[in-house]
Parts: sequence; C-alpha cells; structure tokens
Amino acid sequence: MRKTLFSVLLLVFLVSPFLFSAGQAEADGDYEIVIVPKDSSNPWFVRMKEGVDEYREETGLNVYQRGTAEIDATLQAQLVQDLIAQGVDALCVVPVDIESIEPVLAQARAAGIVVITHEGAALENVDYNIEAFSNVGYGAFIMDNLAEAMNYEGLYTTMVASLTVGAHNEWANAGVAHQKAAYPKMQLLESLPRVESHDNGDIAYNVAVELFKAYSDLKGIMGTSSYDAPGIARAIEELGLVDKAFTSGTGLPLDNAALLESGIVKSLTLWDPAEAGKAMASLALKVLEGEEIAEPVDLGIEGYNAMTFREGSDKTLEGEGWIVINAENVYDFGF
Repeated sequence: MRKTLFSVLLLVFLVSPFLFSAGQAEADGDYEIVIVPKDSSNPWFVRMKEGVDEYREETGLNVYQRGTAEIDATLQAQLVQDLIAQGVDALCVVPVDIESIEPVLAQARAAGIVVITHEGAALENVDYNIEAFSNVGYGAFIMDNLAEAMNYEGLYTTMVASLTVGAHNEWANAGVAHQKAAYPKMQLLESLPRVESHDNGDIAYNVAVELFKAYSDLKGIMGTSSYDAPGIARAIEELGLVDKAFTSGTGLPLDNAALLESGIVKSLTLWDPAEAGKAMASLALKVLEGEEIAEPVDLGIEGYNAMTFREGSDKTLEGEGWIVINAENVYDFGF
C-alpha cells in the first residue's frame, strides 16, 4: 500500500511541472490564431499576410496566415477542416463562398474554436464578422474625395457596376445624400442620376464619353466599381477635359499608378487588407481572453479603433478603415 502511494505521489511530482507549464502558457495567451484568406497568391491577400506577419512581430503572438493556391471554395473548406483537426484556437476567415463555408465554421465552433470572419456578414456560425466600414460611411467618403476634386461645386452623376449590385448602389445613394447635406453647390444630374459600367473598364469609358458629350456642363462622375474611375479617366483624357472634369471611386493602387501620377485622377478610395488582417487577429485575441465586446470596440488598429455593430446585428462590426490613394502613397501598399 505504501509502495503504491509512493508511486502515485512520485508520478504527480514528475508530471506537475508539465501540467503547470501548460496552464501557465494558456494563461499567458499562448494561442494559435490562423488567418485564412480567399487564396495565398492574389496580391490583395499577399498584402493581408504582410499585416498579419507585422502583427505577430509586434505582439509576439502565434498568429499566421495560411491560404490555398487559388481561389476555390472547396479548397478553402478543406483547409479550414484541416486546421480544425489541428486544434487551433481561433480561425479568421475571408470566405470564398458563404454557403459552402457555413457548415465548416459550425464544425469549428462545435470544437470550441473562436471564429472571426471578414466580408462575411451573412454568415451565422461565427463569433463576430468584421467589415472595414459601413456602406453609408464609405459612400460619403467617396463623395468627399470627388467633391474636393471638383472644388465642391458643379454637376455630377454616379456610376455603378449594375443597378442590381447592392453595395455599389448603397455607396452611390449614400454619396448623393452626403452631397446634398454637405456640398450645396454641387448638383446631381437629375435626368440621368445613375449609369452602369457592368464591371468593365471599356464600358465605363464609353458611357463616360457619351455623358460628357451629351452634357457639356457635367463636371464629375462618382465611381463605385474598381473599373469605373479608370474608365472614366480615359474618357476625360481623350476628350481633353483634364482639370475640367473629375472622377473618384474605388481602385487598386498599382493598377492606377499612372493615372494618379499624371493627375488625371486626383485620388481613389479603398481599404487596406493588411489592416483588416491585423483587426481580425486582434478581435480573435479579445474573444479568447474573454473580454466583453461592447461598442465602441477598440482593436488598436487605425480605422478599427471605434467599431460599432451594424444596425440590426450583434455579430457584424463596422469600422472606418477606408483610405485615400493618391500620387504620394500609391506605391506604399505593394498591390
């Protein structure tokens, strides 16, 4: 009996340092947080990885990005399942396809894994979803940039990919509402307040040419699709309207470097995926640490330091992560 008791006590003594170390590591926040982008090769997500790597260096946390070789919903789902089996503490996913990833994220949460998404507001099986901005706020931001280029006066209209693209039309509606409230010397072209580009730069160009020819006093076009402003800029240049007509809208930096440097386009708008990657990791850490997520939520990332819940949602948080891209900073982002 004494021999058995001695053996048990010896075993407890031998393993207790390891048990203590494991508990201490958890208490110190030694978590494994994985960011899963749509893929690993797209320049947008290469930029996101830069932010994630920078966040790891700044915090010392075990945070890293792992993506698939191409944008494929099935491959992404398989990768997430592999990470669930690996037993990671948190998954931060930019979903390729909402329907196919939903049941996989349910598996993750059932396994006790924290799930944060970006651009996944329609998902249910998440702890929280992060959006860089509200559609209303972003539309107003685009209008601010167009208004500045137009010197806050003159006739303008709006361009969207199509009248059925929800986000683009929300941005355009918000831009118009903001103009009416903030820039009274600007006027919307009431006879043609919205035109379509069908996410095609050539169509955006052709539509802009027709508009400028039909309305000689037209001074600006607010773009929403990433193809709009570049297409409109071509029309402005070819019609000899540089510094007389203006455009602003969403656009990728390097794709539009020449336009920005030439001054044909004064500025474009976007959000930085590097900051979005950091924000997801920061929110995952808060959830893992058991912090209360109450607005305004400060993730310690510029543009994500006063986040609020989307109206009607207790899962989707919206920030003010928009950025201005101009000739001075166009090469700063690497994509």
